[in-house]
Formats: sequence, structure tokens, C-alpha cells
Amino acid sequence: MPDVVLACHRLCKQFQQGGQSLTVLQDLDLAIHAGEKVAIIGVSGSGKTTLLNLLGGLDSPSSGSVEVQGQRLDRLSDRQQDQLRNHSLGFVYQFHHLLGEFTAQENVAMPLIIAGVPFAQCLARAGQLLCQVGLAARLDHKPAQLSGGERQRVAIARALVNNPACVLMDEPTGNLDRQTAAAIHALIRELNASLQLCFVLVTHDIQLASSMDRVLELKDGKLRPWQAGA
Repeated sequence: MPDVVLACHRLCKQFQQGGQSLTVLQDLDLAIHAGEKVAIIGVSGSGKTTLLNLLGGLDSPSSGSVEVQGQRLDRLSDRQQDQLRNHSLGFVYQFHHLLGEFTAQENVAMPLIIAGVPFAQCLARAGQLLCQVGLAARLDHKPAQLSGGERQRVAIARALVNNPACVLMDEPTGNLDRQTAAAIHALIRELNASLQLCFVLVTHDIQLASSMDRVLELKDGKLRPWQAGA
């Protein structure tokens, strides 16, 4: 069995609402293996984004644990968590969150710049990735000069800049038209095949979900395998 890159064990998340405890996730177990593509679907409000944030170490569970490349997040200091997250995970969201005053190349390079990598090396790595996602002619363009699909490609390149083992994606095609979304579908498959990255994505896009290796449905706080027409 391939190495487990990302896992959670008996994961629970509760929120306080109106003086009552609301359980969103309950005793979840999940293991994502190297090179695997996994989609998580479910109705709005079912806790999909909450789960993704917990897996990415952006939020803390009420109980249970999350492991990134074999390291339990709750046993690490805040700084160690940040370092592990930055080196092992990439993040892509429905809204690209690019910095409008910087070029595509500078946006992609930003995580490396913040990490203190020499500037020329940052730009070289960013340029390489933008070429890989089909934006060789857009390196010097700012977000306002790019289409929605191009901005999302920049966001994907930025998520890859630190050579992560896994990329977490929250509705990566939710703000795109069907044709542009199809191009992003193809790009995810190409990157998975060429880089052997694993992808975990939350989506309402059944077509995108169906192209993954596994599709899981989040319902009533639990994950279960999804089957079309079931």
C-alpha cells in the first residue's frame, strides 16, 4: 500500500450555537495515500470546508487527531505546525486570493519569498510552474489582466511552489464556467500523473468528483463511499 500522506483518526468538531453544542463532524477516519485523488461531496452546510480546514491544520478538532506525513499536528508546536503545513501541503480555494498589485509570477513566488529563499530562485521556480500550468505568456500579467480560469491556474501553481505532498482544494471550479472548469479538471489530472501529487478536493461538481480515484460523501457528520445514482 502506498505511503499515507494525510490522515485523521476519530476526528470530531463541535461548535457552540445559541448555548447548545452543534456536532458537525463525528468520529471520522480517513487516510489519503501518495498519488491519490479524493473528492469529498455533500450538501451545503454538511461540514466539507470544516473538514478540509482540519486536515490542513487551519483549525483544531474538538477531539481526534490529524497526521501529515506521519506527524500528529496536536503534538507539534505552532511553529512546527506552520513549517509542516508550508512544506507538505498546498491550498487552493474557490476564490483565488491572489494579490492584485503583484504579477502572476510574483504571486506564485510569494510563499518562497516569505520563506527567505533567494529572490531570483523564487522567480525561477514560479516561472517554471506557470509554464507547467499553461501560462508561459502570462508571467508579467497582474490578476486583473487574467481570466477566471487563468487566475485559478496561478493559484494552483502557487499551491505547488513548495513541492507539497498533497494539495487541498475547496471548490476549485465553483466560480468558473463549464468550459473553463473542464480545463481545470484536466490540469488536476495532468499534475497528479506528472508529479504524483495527491489531491483532496471538496466540490459540488459531480463531473469533477467522478474523475477522482475515490468519491466520499459527508453526511450527518460522517464520511461514506459515494455511488452515482445511490
